[in-house]
Amino acid sequence: MYSRHAEFLTSHPLLRTSDLDEARHVVTEKFCAHKLMMSRGHDSLAVTHNHVSGVNVSVNYLHYGADVQIDPGMLEGFYLLQVPLSGSAFVRHRGDEIEASATTATLLNPDRETQMSWHGDCRKLLLQIDRTYLNAVAEDLLGAPPAGPIRFDPAVDLTRGSGRLIRDMVVRTAELAEKAALFSGRDRAQDLWAETDLVSVLLNHHASNISHMLAAADHGALPSGIRRALAYIQANLSEPVRIADIARNADMNVRTLQKGFQRAFGLSPMQVLRNTRLDAARYQLSVRRDPPSVTDVAFTNGFSHLGRFSRDYKNRFGHLPSQVH
Repeated sequence: MYSRHAEFLTSHPLLRTSDLDEARHVVTEKFCAHKLMMSRGHDSLAVTHNHVSGVNVSVNYLHYGADVQIDPGMLEGFYLLQVPLSGSAFVRHRGDEIEASATTATLLNPDRETQMSWHGDCRKLLLQIDRTYLNAVAEDLLGAPPAGPIRFDPAVDLTRGSGRLIRDMVVRTAELAEKAALFSGRDRAQDLWAETDLVSVLLNHHASNISHMLAAADHGALPSGIRRALAYIQANLSEPVRIADIARNADMNVRTLQKGFQRAFGLSPMQVLRNTRLDAARYQLSVRRDPPSVTDVAFTNGFSHLGRFSRDYKNRFGHLPSQVH
């Protein structure tokens, strides 16, 4: 087990500085443009940033040594898994507010705005994943392109088996990179294999809006009729849809369709339709800088009864649609 205060990637030093502007500039070069401010003016900054890159991911050790405020806005081009090794940070990721610590990591989506407060004792390992690459791995796992942007639950519970697996995976990757067993440039094929494994673990073991699809794919490729049914659902979220409509467009009878969905997803076709509509609604409420109204989103996604939409939304996501921002 690693020490909570261990410094990772010491053979890959990138930055040692007490200068706020230099820290902002160097971290921007490896991640994205962001605002970086001291929380208390009398604090003394002592930044340590170690960094190693593969082809589609990078692994980073980052410690600011003082209380800081970080505002990157939207990451846009990448996902960012942040695993605290010590200390704590407060992360606001659009509608979610998370106290990151040794028991809770965060996984930031590229199309949601983020603001963070790191305490001076906060040390993190960060896994940066190219957005296009994650989508390509997901397509390989699903056997078809994802219907829309992949969005993860931003809170990663490190006390659960799946969360511990993810944490240990990141730590092990950093350890191998430290020993030049990964991302040294000597074995590109092995590096790509490791990157695919990292992304596959995240997709298969952490909740996202495609988790139900991945669970079905684990049991083999989806039958062509089920794929046709899903394509019809995706294309008709705003329209009145009956189970008979789905069955007809999937070239199946209703009973076969119901059995197929139960085997693949553990849900009925109409439950999958409802969940897909809710996922689309959550995305529309979350990703736009000038978001539409809850009423517009409800009707756009086939909910004619606003009260029922709010109830179903809260049951699925734990909060009302008006509480997303």
